[in-house]
Amino acid sequence: MQQNTDNKLETRELDAICLNESRLQHKWHSNLKYLLVGLLFGIVFVKAEAASWFRIQEMFRLQSFHMFGLIGSAVAVGFISVFLIKKFKIRTIYGEPIQFSTKTFNKGQIYGGLIFGFGWAITGACPGPLFAQIGSGATVIAVTLLSAIAGTWVYGYFREKLPH
Repeated sequence: MQQNTDNKLETRELDAICLNESRLQHKWHSNLKYLLVGLLFGIVFVKAEAASWFRIQEMFRLQSFHMFGLIGSAVAVGFISVFLIKKFKIRTIYGEPIQFSTKTFNKGQIYGGLIFGFGWAITGACPGPLFAQIGSGATVIAVTLLSAIAGTWVYGYFREKLPH
């Protein structure tokens, strides 16, 4: 029984869980800041054309550099941010330390990446701009959103049986 428990813990460590989750309790209205940031993020997605089905199709057809430049700049900002957080030991706004854990490569990441990429190419939407696409009037993307939710549920149901 101990080996099975250890295996589950090891599998759980591979998840992209939030190790920095705050233990502080906040009132319900403190979550409104996340709504505001989400709305602003959606506006930026629409204005930068990251939520544009046509731009996504151009990227997968290698017809335009627009999305590659957008994704590349996001990766660069993320790289620099993580570097600065580690170098200066930056803490959260509540003074809690930010921790980074190393992840090991496994073959499930290749399968998941392929499924994600195929879904992105077929639907013209990845999880980031789904809500922005729906909010901008492309209500047919609700089918993609429901499919993403169903896929997440199926993954969670079969998770222990999948290669990790």
